[in-house]
Amino acid sequence: MPIVKLNNAYLTRLTGADIETIRSNLPMMGSEVEREEEEQTDVQFFPNRPDLYSAEGTARALRGYLGIETGLPKYEVKPSGISFSVDAKLANIRPYLGSAVIRNVHMDNAMIESLMGLQESLHWAVGRGRKKVAIGVHDLDKIEAPFSYIAADRKTTFVPLDYDREMTMEEILAEHPKGKAYAKIVEEFERFPLITDAKGRVCSFPPIINGELTRVTENTHNILLDVTGIEPRAVSVAVKILCAAFVEMGASVESVNIDGVVSPDLSPEKRIVSVSACSKLTGIPLTAPQMTELLMKMRFGAEVIDEERVAVEIPCYRADIMHDHDVYEDAAIAYGYDKIETSLPPSFTVGKPHPVQKLYSLVRNIMVGLSYIENTPFTLTSGELSYTMMQKPENPAALHVLHPISEDQTIIRTDILPLLMESLSINRSRELPQRIFACGDVVENLVTYPKMAAASIHTAADFSEIYAVMDAFCRMMSIEYEVRESSDDAFIPGRRGDIYVSGEKVGVFGEINPDVLVGFGLEHQAAAFEMDLRGFVEGK
Repeated sequence: MPIVKLNNAYLTRLTGADIETIRSNLPMMGSEVEREEEEQTDVQFFPNRPDLYSAEGTARALRGYLGIETGLPKYEVKPSGISFSVDAKLANIRPYLGSAVIRNVHMDNAMIESLMGLQESLHWAVGRGRKKVAIGVHDLDKIEAPFSYIAADRKTTFVPLDYDREMTMEEILAEHPKGKAYAKIVEEFERFPLITDAKGRVCSFPPIINGELTRVTENTHNILLDVTGIEPRAVSVAVKILCAAFVEMGASVESVNIDGVVSPDLSPEKRIVSVSACSKLTGIPLTAPQMTELLMKMRFGAEVIDEERVAVEIPCYRADIMHDHDVYEDAAIAYGYDKIETSLPPSFTVGKPHPVQKLYSLVRNIMVGLSYIENTPFTLTSGELSYTMMQKPENPAALHVLHPISEDQTIIRTDILPLLMESLSINRSRELPQRIFACGDVVENLVTYPKMAAASIHTAADFSEIYAVMDAFCRMMSIEYEVRESSDDAFIPGRRGDIYVSGEKVGVFGEINPDVLVGFGLEHQAAAFEMDLRGFVEGK
């Protein structure tokens, strides 16, 4: 989670409350104050609330929570008369663009620092390190409309931000600090994304760096905002959060015509929520007027329909509101978790370990005894990681996420070994040897069942080592097994084997294929095994 650095003087000016009141109430809003200094307060917000990643967004929320200004913020968007065209050649590179014109900007150092902090936090939280979304902020008075978003030749030159000489786009990727940091996002493409003005002058090379021409300073009063990316919803979310922050600064927002589509749309989403459902879920006895008041404290628009229903308007910047339950959570935050009465459950039961959890406990004890360290990978993953990078065909039994928020989380895992390989990749700069394992649920054909996997990486990791570990694991699990020749391409031919129990295949082991190692960026030999544990659950 990002640490947001809030300038105390600027925050109190925006909020209308003293800094001690602000600091004491921030934790009650679901955040954590990390550091308190004379001029600055560092706050940690959850990734689901990117609208709070600036002094402007935090102040807006605080004014509602403290009762200073409640209800839905109103955002007027006038047409700017400025247009953007998008090159069709960007379709397979970086196809989506969002934009806005910001007028009457009067920024001091605190505002500029807040804007830069918000931009970088959004790059992390929404943009996944600029791959999914990248943001450009430009001094509009230094360039001329209309603007073009094009797929440019890699040899195109311009002066990048913080430099005083022209460089080709290829040189920027090789020499500029930002180019070297983010080159991997675009370097594989034959052409690069570029934003130019009516005279062909370069404004930005997304997602890498802006041009020095459009640098924003304290003398900047009109801004062109561009947000490019590979996922349209994420692009839209970033545009809305930034525009709302600029309005909090005292600026006005104007729309841009992007090939006939008007950007941005800052209108609220409307839905009707249930009072009884909110009371049941939160444990707070509420009436419709009480719920309305609580939601207005959280900066929703809210109006009583009848005793059971409340009409809600969700602010444009609240991308985290995806279900009625999210609205109910905000009602509980406004009520105050500390005010909810505690009570014992109405029924009394005696618990016992689930058979699968008993199995996992045994697996952990054995693998730790074999000097392996437990890893806890995510349940959501991607087909690219699970199959393509493991040199395996896609599993048709995989359960896909209907509306994934990230290309890295598109399926529920069917195997655990790919996630261990990813962990080894993340920790490839750490000392060797590394020996890790994981156990947990996987899903195939809508059936959840237990699996485990273990992996070892060091200069001498080989078939014999992992065979011995697998054998020791099976003996301690009282599993009688036999080994047969394997055809799993994740492992090296001749140095791999399938594990069979009672004539049924339950696992695989061997030395990891060099192509897999290269795909994960690993430079040393690795060996691993994975087993289906569903036949070893007690009582099955």
